[in-house]
Amino acid sequence: MIPKMVILLFIIFFHGSMTMASDPDPIFDFCLPSGTPSCKNSSQANVEDFVFYGIKFPGKFNRSGFSSTPVNADVFPGLNTLGISMVRADFDVGGVNVPHFHPRATEVAVVLEGKIYSGFVDTNSQIFAKVIEKGEVMVFPRGLVHFQMNVGETPATILGSFDSQNPGLMKIPAAVFGSGIKEELLEKAFGLSPEELAKLKKRHAPRRPN
Repeated sequence: MIPKMVILLFIIFFHGSMTMASDPDPIFDFCLPSGTPSCKNSSQANVEDFVFYGIKFPGKFNRSGFSSTPVNADVFPGLNTLGISMVRADFDVGGVNVPHFHPRATEVAVVLEGKIYSGFVDTNSQIFAKVIEKGEVMVFPRGLVHFQMNVGETPATILGSFDSQNPGLMKIPAAVFGSGIKEELLEKAFGLSPEELAKLKKRHAPRRPN
């Protein structure tokens, strides 16, 4: 008979492996994109493939006073197949990163500058939020809605990291009001008048490329 302790350890290990699984483990030291399903020959790699310079400075603020610069394998080849990515997020005074979630990744965010009201909501609609300052860190579990707002008197910056090469991003306002969901449903779901809904749909309509 298999000892109960062995069975228990197997269950814990199997459950942990399933729940903590993210991107597949790499089978090479690195895999630089080659434009084909295969990796670039490692002899063609150089140190610049593993260094990224694109987050030295803040990006351009949007109408919410927010700017984000994603750092993924599309712009940083050295990240390919490593199961990680990053983002630099900058906030003007009063700037807001609207409620959103990442379906494929947990995020860890460290405040580089400023004071950020930061939090998330779990599946029981319980909120976990507080103001975090320079040098402090907050984690947002995978798939949970989270948000940030600059509550300081100066611009603020966060550096976020993800345990996925492609975490995905769903912004709640755009997903609800900018996706073409039937207007009657939205009016009933949120208690909106047609005029109020029209304003929200206009504000969150997908932007067409220039």
